Amino acid sequence: MATSYLSPGVYVEEVDRGSKPLEMVGTSTVGFIGESSVGPVNETVFCPNWSTFTKNFGDFQHSDYLAHAVYGFFNNGGARCFILNVGADGGDEKKAGGAGRYIGTDNGPGTRTGLKAFEDVDDINMVCAPGQTDPAIQDAVLSHCENMRYRFAILDSPEVIEKGGVDKLPKPRDSKYGAYYFPWVEVYDPYKGNVYQPPSGFMAGIYARSDNERGVHKAPANELVRGALGLRYDITRGEQDILNPKGINCIRAFTNRGIRVWGARTISSDASWRYVNVRRLFNMVEQSIELGTQWTVFEPNDHRLWKRVTRDISAFLMRLWRQGALFGKTPEEAFFVKCDEETNPPEVIDAGQLICEIGMCPVKPAEFVIFRIGQMPTGGDVSE
Repeated sequence: MATSYLSPGVYVEEVDRGSKPLEMVGTSTVGFIGESSVGPVNETVFCPNWSTFTKNFGDFQHSDYLAHAVYGFFNNGGARCFILNVGADGGDEKKAGGAGRYIGTDNGPGTRTGLKAFEDVDDINMVCAPGQTDPAIQDAVLSHCENMRYRFAILDSPEVIEKGGVDKLPKPRDSKYGAYYFPWVEVYDPYKGNVYQPPSGFMAGIYARSDNERGVHKAPANELVRGALGLRYDITRGEQDILNPKGINCIRAFTNRGIRVWGARTISSDASWRYVNVRRLFNMVEQSIELGTQWTVFEPNDHRLWKRVTRDISAFLMRLWRQGALFGKTPEEAFFVKCDEETNPPEVIDAGQLICEIGMCPVKPAEFVIFRIGQMPTGGDVSE
């Protein structure tokens, strides 16, 4: 617009007047942190398939849990993951220093170790530490996901219940950024025969499969666990009655229906964040809005900008509503976007801020399906 025209002629200018559609970010890229006797250590390696993993980190004979977890991820529908090998030490050193190898240290870009190295990778949406049930490691994984804001932790229960029944099963600390699965899964190992493996890698693949087939708003439950031959423990309904309210998701074997995931809860005590799909839906929406509105930075902060922001975000949420991710018969019931003089008074503008309030009504899973059945009177009127 500031171009000077000094000679007669026809000039064509490009003017950006259209909307800037927000793109949905990915939701199913996993960061696996584990131990392997081969491959680079404390270096994140992108693996789009099983052959890339074996080329870098060997196969089932080179790790106790990592290889089976990654194989289960790809076998259950996963397609993208980053692998971080913290190295495999032996003997007492492994027992004493295990948590410190996973937690890692922050020595600056390119030299971070353990979970800190995942901070250099923007694409990760889920984090797994297969087979690691140490409370310090699980706490570190949860803290990493909470600090990174848009990541979700998939945690494993211990393989063996050592003290009493399922009511004594330990549980990670409260967090809305993680889910916890029990029991371990029986799989085939070409070197050892049938073995039990932690469920987190299989669950990460199921998350990815559900996201791809239905969307991140669908709870990743009532899904078949591919590759599972059995379970470490067969859970009864009565036992799940104890575990489910605690946020411990069960994997169960059903006659003629196979081995399925039978829970979709986070480990949060906050009822607003009870379900895995709700937390992950908000992760996706928040990150999509953050990345899709970067163009607003340093724009003139007036009513024209507010209307453009409202229009772009509303169009994005409208797409989600039409896909079935938001609850409501109308868009007005499903979400709202408010960016105007009320949210941006003069003192907010003078502080260089633009504030936009957004509300969403997510779809909750039908966790308890109840059919009320009664007898009809013989020869009676159905309407009575």
